[in-house]
This record gives sequence, structure tokens and C-alpha cells, in this order.
Amino acid sequence: MDRREFVRLAGSGMAAGAIAETLVSAQAARNPRAPAAGTSNAKVKFKVGTQHGDSDEILKAMAAFGCNNICGSMPSRALDEKWSVEALTRHREKVESYGISLDMMPITMTSASIDRAEMPAIFLGQSPERDRNIDDICQQIRNCAKAGIFQVKYNFTILGIPRSGTAKGRGPSRYSEFVLATDKNKDTPTIAGKVPEDVYWQRITYFLERVVPVAEEYKVKMGCHPQDPGVPKGYRGIDAVLASPDGLKKFLSIKESPYHGLNFCQGTVSEQLEKPGEQIFDVIRYFGSRKKIFSVHFRNIEGGFGNFRETFIDNGSVDMLKAARVYKEVGYDGMLMPDHVPNVDGDPDHMQGFAFAIGYIKAIIAAVSAEG
Repeated sequence: MDRREFVRLAGSGMAAGAIAETLVSAQAARNPRAPAAGTSNAKVKFKVGTQHGDSDEILKAMAAFGCNNICGSMPSRALDEKWSVEALTRHREKVESYGISLDMMPITMTSASIDRAEMPAIFLGQSPERDRNIDDICQQIRNCAKAGIFQVKYNFTILGIPRSGTAKGRGPSRYSEFVLATDKNKDTPTIAGKVPEDVYWQRITYFLERVVPVAEEYKVKMGCHPQDPGVPKGYRGIDAVLASPDGLKKFLSIKESPYHGLNFCQGTVSEQLEKPGEQIFDVIRYFGSRKKIFSVHFRNIEGGFGNFRETFIDNGSVDMLKAARVYKEVGYDGMLMPDHVPNVDGDPDHMQGFAFAIGYIKAIIAAVSAEG
């Protein structure tokens, strides 16, 4: 389907989901292939989800779109009354009143850079404040379980999410971009100073040794987001150990548990690869077959390690239909969530991009479900 045809369909009033289904069908017609090995008799267990808000307005839209599973918004940036069992229970019940399941919550370790992090002592290894912060994380996990929420996501980043600028996208849109060679901050240290690999691993291990046993006790899956993007060793003085698939493998081996896994951002892991259009499928297969993928940020990029743009879901370097087939193959049963959609001129809140991505994901799920 060319751009003129897309515009014609959009102008006709066709819903985002229907447009996406037409796009997927067109892609399949251009690139016919047999289902990936192991998928022919498998049943699709994953579903479309979202992580970008749980206000009444968003819940109404999600219910209308048929997006019936969400990751909620962080109640508060510190352990307070909003993190109480009672408040979390009320929130879960409100979400459920729209026919939507509150599958996951973010705890107070976000993707913010170290100078804006909610609990910087955990990342900097500063005790005794680090111990108090970890105690708060453990309490958030306990309270989520008592409120009927059995999955959380978090980051263990010092760098935040570096980007070097934006690039012109399809039509009147802009793509977020990271080009290492032109990144003005690549040699500027963070407030953490130099953090060599062994020190970073020590801080991660200290955290996991304290927190994973609590997650096991309360049956709460903890999904860690990889470092976004992949960066070379020593970037801004940091050896970002979670910036490669090998680093993620070591991370998971530190504390083996069915409750210790990944908030698998497919876009981020693609950014860590030289040739994501070829390599991402084996990475999904590795972690998915070991049941270490707890949730998926299902987004696409153009390019690869050190030079990429965050595209619309249908026009990046990765065949998203093929990726969905691999999730089916490994029996993944969580959410496929949109993430980091481009900015369309006149839509500063990215709502059009998210609506398009949700429709596209639903169409991909329908296509993969129909195979075999």
C-alpha cells in the first residue's frame, strides 16, 4: 500500500484498526511466507495492551478500541498514601469498571536520568539511603500483591534515555533519533561520575538480592527495562551493563527466579543490535523460550546500534509480523504495548500515533491468530 492509498482510506473515515489490518494484509501479500517454525499449531496467548495512562478519558478510549489490558500510571514518586493497599485496590477496581484488567504497575525506579531519578541512591550505591529506598520498593511490591496486581516494571538506568535530536518522518511527522557520532553529550559525565562495569553489577546485585525474594514471596513478576539505547562502554563515563542482550542474560542469571525477568522493549533491544532486522528474532526466541519476557514494548526503529530513528510501527527495519510469530512460537502470554510513537504535526500528545499503533497491533494479532 502506498501513501496515497493510506490517505484515501483515512479520509474515508475507516477506523485505525481497519486501516492497520489492511496494511498488514498488504504487507503479507508483498512478502508471502510460511509461518515461523513451531507456530503452525500454536495458539496466540498475547494481547494488545497500553502503558500510557489510566485516566477516565484514556480508559474510555481503550475500552472502545478493545484494548482490555493495561499497565497503570505510577501512583506517586514516593511511598505515600497513594501506594497504600486501599488506594491501589480502588484504582484497580476503577480500571476494571471499564472492562479492563490492570495487569501491571510501574514502581518508583523509572527511565529518568540519574539527576532526575526518584531514588538515586539505589543507582549510586549510597547507603544507608539506598537501603531505605529498597525497603520502599519492597513495600510497593507487597502492596501491589495485596491489591491484586501481580506484575511491576522498573528501570536500572543511570543514563536515562539519551537521544541526539529528531529527524523528518513519514508525511508531517518527526522521528526521535539517536546518532552517536553527533551526540553532543556523549563525552559529558553524569553526576554519577565514572561507573565501571564491576561497580554497576555490584549495585544491581545488591538490589536484586534484597528485592527478588520479596517478589517471590508475594508472587509478583518484576520486569526490568533494558538500557535505552545501546551505547558503547564508557558512554558519559558509564559502562551501561544492560545495554546489550549479553548484559541482559547476565542480569537474569544473577538471581534466578520465575519472578525476575524483563519488561522487554523490542525497540530498545533493536537499538542495541547492529542489524536488528535480522537479529531481533533470535533475541526474542532466547528470552521468550526461557519465560523471561513479562511484557513487551512493541515498537519499531529504522537503523541500528549507534544510528537509529524511532519510526511508525509499520515502516522500520524490523518485520513486526515476523516478530509476532516468534512471540507465538515461544508461548508468550503478556501484553504487546505501543511505545515511543512519532510526533505527528498538530498532535503534540502523540494520540494519533498511539491509536494507529494499537490498531496495527490488533491487526497483527488477528493475522497471527489466523495462521495454522
